[in-house]
Amino acid sequence: MSSKYLMVRSIIRPEKADAVLESLLEAGYPAVTKIPVFGRGKQRGLKVGEVTYDELPKEMLLCVVPDNDKDFVVKTVLDKARTGKGNYGDGKIFVSPVEEIYTISSGVKQD
Repeated sequence: MSSKYLMVRSIIRPEKADAVLESLLEAGYPAVTKIPVFGRGKQRGLKVGEVTYDELPKEMLLCVVPDNDKDFVVKTVLDKARTGKGNYGDGKIFVSPVEEIYTISSGVKQD
């Protein structure tokens, strides 16, 4: 079964969130949820001297888009969230189908 909408979840560096949000807004995707999160990836945290920071601050951006807009949204996030340093820690993007969408104020299911 093919979904008409996709959820794009982007976990990115906090300092890149504003640039990503601005680019998405300018491209016509104003509806984004931003959530501060903590976690680690392949780098397994960050060691500074004798102290290991096991959970690093990130921002998670949630955006539901029509399936035919997915590639554009993913490219926008990749372009604006990448540091260009070639190091781990820039984040990940996860794309998954959205089965149903409801508007809470009206109770209407979106087609």
